[in-house]
Amino acid sequence: MKEGNMPMRANLARSVRLFRAFRSEQSDRRGYYTTLARDTAAQLGRYVDLDGRTVLDVGGGPGFFATEFRRHGARCVCVDVDAGELAGQGAPSGGLLGSALDLPVRTSAVDVCFSSNVLEHVAEPWRMAAEMVRVTRPGGLVFLAYTNWLSPWGGHETSPWHYLGGDRAARKYQEKYGKPPKNRYGQSLYPVSVAQGLRWAASHPQADLVDALPRYLPWWCRPVLKAPIVREFATWNLVLVLRKRP
Repeated sequence: MKEGNMPMRANLARSVRLFRAFRSEQSDRRGYYTTLARDTAAQLGRYVDLDGRTVLDVGGGPGFFATEFRRHGARCVCVDVDAGELAGQGAPSGGLLGSALDLPVRTSAVDVCFSSNVLEHVAEPWRMAAEMVRVTRPGGLVFLAYTNWLSPWGGHETSPWHYLGGDRAARKYQEKYGKPPKNRYGQSLYPVSVAQGLRWAASHPQADLVDALPRYLPWWCRPVLKAPIVREFATWNLVLVLRKRP
């Protein structure tokens, strides 16, 4: 571990800090994502030493996570379907342009395949997840985090109207703000559940589930994942950590 990189403590103070940062996402995007990236690097560091590792950030866009992973010594490349997102910090990040459903990376090429809050934006989420396993080397790590649909922020900017249904949420948003939401239900936002993720991870033929946890919540909230229905509302954001089999 590099000097100055502190281990993550999944306590209540951390959760409060993350939720405070989250409230500023619209007004201070850089500040929010920098805070989240630092926390995520520490979280990922519980499973793998990033120093010297090759990391692929799927849907990494402007590269906030990649920047932080590089600070920890990783060689990180972003892949995104949107060239504009890849240049989101003001200059091209040297990322790869391509779809998460067909990653432009050879099989078993990276030590760590990472994705944060992208899965709910693709029409075939478990195809994307399978691609992440494919490009990871045997013994390597897959870190997949996503916002589940029934969580309080499952509809993203259309929350909490998404509890009325995705199409109705979009209409409510347009009525209030006079413009359609960025994330359109059935086009760029899809209802992915905690149960689906846990089933996929537990049954993958080429990877073992190392851990599953509510990303932003204290460690003592882990048992919520064992409670069907309740976990769909209480998890907020699910992290799946898998290790590819030799």
